[in-house]
Amino acid sequence: MAEKFDNLEEHLEKFIENIRQLGIIVSDFQPSSQTVLNQKLNFMISGLQDIDKCRQQLVEINVPLEVFEYIDQGRNPQLYTKECLERALARNEQVKGKIDTMTKFKSLLISELGKVFPEDMAKYRAIHGEDSPS
Repeated sequence: MAEKFDNLEEHLEKFIENIRQLGIIVSDFQPSSQTVLNQKLNFMISGLQDIDKCRQQLVEINVPLEVFEYIDQGRNPQLYTKECLERALARNEQVKGKIDTMTKFKSLLISELGKVFPEDMAKYRAIHGEDSPS
């Protein structure tokens, strides 16, 4: 998979360089440079065809729309991944905290119910196979 991306990156770099050179030729156009301009335009067309061939190899790749928003805002798209991981980690810690709290609550509830309803809690423990709370 990495070589497909490397191939696409190589074609994009060539295409960008060709466009840069094309811009230089057009900005200082002389009738004598028409042949060179035509040649660069043909390179641009073949470059677009090469990029299209690469695109067909990468059809299964899905990029979240938020990544394009980052790029539009002039931000590094790798920050998107970093921020997603940070949000997932924070959410994971919140959920873990809730689970820990509920586990402690369950233990405390069983303990307190055992004091108030010892016979019923003994039946509960027998059914659920739980030991006496520590």
